[in-house]
Amino acid sequence: MLTDTDSSGTANGRSRAYANGKSSQRAPAAATANGTHKSNSPMNGTVKPRGSEKYHGHDREEVTRLLIQALSDMGYHAAAENVSQESGYALENATVASFRTAILEGSWAEAEALLDASVSAGEEGNQDGYGLVLASGADRTIMRFWIRQQKYLELLERKEHTQALAVLRNELTPLYQNTQKLHSLSALIMCQSKEELRSRAGWDGANGRSRHTLLSELSKCISPSVMLPEHRLSTLLHQVKEAQVVGCPWHSSAVPPSLYSDHICNRLDFPTETVLELDDHDGEVWQVVFSHDGTKLASCGSHKHVIIWEVPSFKILHSLKEHDDGVGNVAWSWDDSMLVTCCRDRYARLWDVATGKIIKRLDRFDEPVSSCVWSPDNQSFITGSLDKVGSLVQWNLLGQKIHDWRGPQRIEELALSPDGRWLVAMDCDKHIHVYNFETRDFEYKLDLKTRLTSLSISRNSRHLLVNQTNGYAQLIDLVLRTPVQHYTGHIGGKFVIRASLGGADEMFVITGSEGKQVLEQDDAR
Repeated sequence: MLTDTDSSGTANGRSRAYANGKSSQRAPAAATANGTHKSNSPMNGTVKPRGSEKYHGHDREEVTRLLIQALSDMGYHAAAENVSQESGYALENATVASFRTAILEGSWAEAEALLDASVSAGEEGNQDGYGLVLASGADRTIMRFWIRQQKYLELLERKEHTQALAVLRNELTPLYQNTQKLHSLSALIMCQSKEELRSRAGWDGANGRSRHTLLSELSKCISPSVMLPEHRLSTLLHQVKEAQVVGCPWHSSAVPPSLYSDHICNRLDFPTETVLELDDHDGEVWQVVFSHDGTKLASCGSHKHVIIWEVPSFKILHSLKEHDDGVGNVAWSWDDSMLVTCCRDRYARLWDVATGKIIKRLDRFDEPVSSCVWSPDNQSFITGSLDKVGSLVQWNLLGQKIHDWRGPQRIEELALSPDGRWLVAMDCDKHIHVYNFETRDFEYKLDLKTRLTSLSISRNSRHLLVNQTNGYAQLIDLVLRTPVQHYTGHIGGKFVIRASLGGADEMFVITGSEGKQVLEQDDAR
């Protein structure tokens, strides 16, 4: 449990003198420094003379320390120690190792003493990486508060309430003036059991990962010159892979690239050729949607039928015919067992996919039903309609109204984020309306200045893709409420032209066009 503005990360782990690995042994106060050549004889043999200080253009010290940390992370402790002795570099100096051990062993007085003696990066007294060096801008007071908070919680866990109360009054309160935070900590004294304490504090106890979590947060305030960020080599390798994927113009593989060779996809594997035409619709086709498991495809349009196809044979499984007008939208339930169809005859219908039979027809709307999305619980769905009243409503599987947002009039399209947080409604004008689906609260409204045609939310629930009638699509950050990318080249107009994210890791945007084209563009987020 940290302050409200901090999130817990993974732990740095316990350390030998050389690594972020595991050991309960206190690091010896040897005359070694993080990144400083050993001046005394090593523990095992003689340090070999170092060669060039550069490794193919990279700082030799940095590369070596990264290797030592990575070897230790993977459990190769002997190899890490050998590299440290052979190279003459240590991952952490004795002071940093002592600070780490003090935190992990609960030696709070020692940890605070080392923190008090620390210096900031670039501050006078910082001698070539010796000692505990704080990162630029690090706040000692907050770090001290985190340490004392852990101490307080452990005292409560051991039922030492008198000592815990003294820590709260004499050590925590003078440091932190957030009254709400202090009140929440003081309320924990009333917990009747360890389980209640851990639950209310969001903390897993002294014997859990809480000390490692504390160390992880503290390490973010310590200069990387003396304490490397956790799993640093792994982070760099992820960045290398990501850069290669972003730089691949025809990326179409969901398999992560290998580190053994440079990554490039074959252009021939990129979908550019028509392989099948489905011509069983009599009129216009307005929408096609694959089931979540990819084994079925539903299509709808102007000819009053909804067709469910089997994939990959594309044999017709069912033709849903009980519609009296064109069907503009279909929505699969999350388990693909049900399908909602939204019809211009002013009805929304719920279907059993296995049998092709109707389960429920909702009461007739005043205007055509335009869109539908399923709730993450798979037990309810939300309809959007062109009604002036009741245009945004949630229903259960019995067709009973659960909630009416009484929101914007005349909704044309809906989108719900995969994590269940964002519900986005597109009206008939130029606006999107964003709701917190979990709380059902209205969040904000954006005016995009042009008539809109479709919505699509990314798999990570962060970005909203909006297509517009002016041949312009844009990607909007739902959290920051601002556009982050735009796409042009397709032709808009009077028809509904949809755009969607697709490809491996949603690296591309695909959109139709009134210019008789389907365009794919790189999603350079």
